[in-house]
Amino acid sequence: MTNEMIAYCGLDCHSCPIYLATREHNKEKQKEKREEILQLINEHYGLEFKLEDITDCDGCMTETGRLFSTCKDCPIKKCARKKELESCAYCEDYVCKTLEEFFAKEPDAKTRLDTIRNSSD
Repeated sequence: MTNEMIAYCGLDCHSCPIYLATREHNKEKQKEKREEILQLINEHYGLEFKLEDITDCDGCMTETGRLFSTCKDCPIKKCARKKELESCAYCEDYVCKTLEEFFAKEPDAKTRLDTIRNSSD
């Protein structure tokens, strides 16, 4: 996982549409990406966002960067930071109920965290 930026929860920021839209320099393409994100969030997660709610994000591991609105209050991020963990994969409570619920929507995140966890044994 050399070129990946893996969030506490196992999401790969470098493939995250919000992260990619943040880095898009062409404003029209950026708007198109944000519209796609809006549809994905509303359909996949059942949230009711508006286009202006799709904010920039530099990834939840950043200390000073921009964060997507749902990442700011993410209970997974808050827990990992409180426990001073680099990743949930290193948590003694792995897999907790919060992660189980998250993995139901994001199974690839679990695969990434399992890989990290197994490589640290």
